[in-house]
Amino acid sequence: MTQRRSMIFFDIDGTLLDRRKCLPPSAKEAVLALKQAGHEVAFATGRSPFMMEELRKELGIDSFVGFNGQYVMLKDAVIYRNPIPTERLRELTECARSAGHPLVYLDHEGMKSSVPRHAYIEAGIGSLQYEHPEHDPDYYIGRDIYQTMLFCAEEDEAGYVGRLSGLDFIRWHPFSMDVLPSGGSKAQGIERLIGRLGFAREDVYAFGDHFNDVEMLRYVGHGIAMGNAPASVKQAARYITRDVGQDGIAYGLELVGLL
Repeated sequence: MTQRRSMIFFDIDGTLLDRRKCLPPSAKEAVLALKQAGHEVAFATGRSPFMMEELRKELGIDSFVGFNGQYVMLKDAVIYRNPIPTERLRELTECARSAGHPLVYLDHEGMKSSVPRHAYIEAGIGSLQYEHPEHDPDYYIGRDIYQTMLFCAEEDEAGYVGRLSGLDFIRWHPFSMDVLPSGGSKAQGIERLIGRLGFAREDVYAFGDHFNDVEMLRYVGHGIAMGNAPASVKQAARYITRDVGQDGIAYGLELVGLL
């Protein structure tokens, strides 16, 4: 019997890539097997396009939901953009400057820092295996910024969350939060991509491991949380697979019957 064609979305950090930012061989084999079987495969990540080029080439993936849903590419063509309004960025920049918290602005081509150097940026960006970005405090002016990283400790969140209109904040690191346009999410990006390809939600699967994956896991027909995900993320999923470092992708695909 021919298997029904499905679409599978993979988060990157903590889902496809392990704690060392390595792609486990079992995950690579599983993704390639999905493609060989005729399924559609895409990334759904908080990363910018320039931060996933090598992985896209390694896995032969040409569609993705980037910036936590604010930038969607289908077969190398951009089909959706949702940049943060410049006025909202200006308000965020002024607030962060007053509080002494640095920012990193990201567009589809690069990232720049609001300060020359900061230990929180080095720790956060370093965890993604990137160097401290160059300093350009005006990078957000005159270009589309799809996501901004705000670097502050958890006890400082109250100065931003719920106080700045038009923005959502998602913690991804002990020293950093992603800043998105209000209502922006991976689910929003996935909705646009599957709409173009004609997939019903019940034929869509998604793997994720962190707070920015909750909306995605709830939206798709089959949400799979990694074993290394926090409890609140697991609660949003239909299935729970093993840890990323314990062949979690391959096991999860077997669990849902795709492999």
